[in-house]
Amino acid sequence: MADTGAVKSQDTPFEGGPMDGRVLPVLLGPTGQPPKTYRIPVPDAGGGPPTVLVYRREPIGFGKRLGLPRGWKYAYNPEGDDDGRLRWPWSRPDATPGGKPEATDE
Repeated sequence: MADTGAVKSQDTPFEGGPMDGRVLPVLLGPTGQPPKTYRIPVPDAGGGPPTVLVYRREPIGFGKRLGLPRGWKYAYNPEGDDDGRLRWPWSRPDATPGGKPEATDE
């Protein structure tokens, strides 16, 4: 196999959920930041489908001078509502199930 060079990682703390208090080395992306979401598959003891724990990246704190994040941590997201789509500022929000709100006549 080809040598890919040194892969950079960063020790990142986890908060909340089953991984609370643990620090794991997380691979950094091309921009030098860890991924926005971190998914951990946990196998089921009964042989069923694995449970997936979802953690979201949050800044640890901000610097005083430029206001840049000093580091990152992962916070537990029990809903796991990340669908993996890009969210652009000009995109429409998700459609409501009821459609348009009802007009109230008073």
